[in-house]
Amino acid sequence: MIAIEVNSLPIAEVMDDIAKAFETKYIESCGTYYLDLPSHIGEGNIRGVSFDGGMGIVQYDCIFKEAIEFQFTINEIHPLKFLYCLKGSLLHRFENYEDIHEINHYQEAIVASDFFNGHVLRFQPKVHTVVNSLEITRKEFQKKVQCELVTMDQTLQDLFNDIEARKSFYHEGFYSLKLADLFREMQTFEERDFLKKLFLEGKAYQMLTAQILQYQDDLEDASNRSILRQSEIKQIESAAKLIKKQISELETISDIAGEVGLNNNKLQEGFQNLYGVTVNQYIQQVRLDLIKDLILNTEYSISEIVDLVGLNSKSYLSKIFRDEYGTTPSEYRKHFMETLLKKRAKT
Repeated sequence: MIAIEVNSLPIAEVMDDIAKAFETKYIESCGTYYLDLPSHIGEGNIRGVSFDGGMGIVQYDCIFKEAIEFQFTINEIHPLKFLYCLKGSLLHRFENYEDIHEINHYQEAIVASDFFNGHVLRFQPKVHTVVNSLEITRKEFQKKVQCELVTMDQTLQDLFNDIEARKSFYHEGFYSLKLADLFREMQTFEERDFLKKLFLEGKAYQMLTAQILQYQDDLEDASNRSILRQSEIKQIESAAKLIKKQISELETISDIAGEVGLNNNKLQEGFQNLYGVTVNQYIQQVRLDLIKDLILNTEYSISEIVDLVGLNSKSYLSKIFRDEYGTTPSEYRKHFMETLLKKRAKT
């Protein structure tokens, strides 16, 4: 394992320490710092940018040849960190403490060390690891916002107001779909210099807002949480597959949510994000697609199709079909068959 001592706090000096340890150089552009890993260390890069008001972002996108441990150990109060693991895994511990926290794919952690103790971040060898670290110097941040933090949960109020770092703090969970979208936007933004810095500063405040809302949601019982986590996307996809598979005997939305391990709020949010519709609208579209397929490709009667798609009456089936296609199922089938016969007659 290679241990890298980082004895500075401003991001510019942090990047300088890392560059020296890796025997390479970094590039600075409009307050944004870029360091490409030299080949003897691995592949990828580390980027950092700081903003007025005590906020900054460090992004690690790396495959290290050996395990790398970054030891942030300067004798000053260290920033409050919000760590997000977008790929791979990360190990964290507080300086002078033995407890190790493992932060895996889709997970986030809020970490604050006490007094002058720092942070130690360990990256595993030969694993593509992508980590975003939102860093806040609380004393400077308070001057920037210039208002009381009374709308926050009391624990977060205490955390942000602890400018002398009297207590350590650690909280972990799974980051939200909203945060995942922000990370993708940050990774794909192609402009540089002033526009890049301006863009990232805006995203930093959006990240902080989304994280505060998510922390408060984390405090709710699992059945009452409303914010969808990135790690729960597979459950939304499972719900969509369940709807298609069981359309003829579909249960209630609550039953579908329970079947895939989510509550109603998360199920609805997930369908809006993934498919742009509510759960009921998705079910309706699945039914309409199946009705159309059965009309065109089978000889089932309309009454039989009513049962196959899980509806209660021919009249309701005809209504939703006419609303979508502008004609009745029988007329649609008749027109299709006439068109097909004409094509065959020509050949």
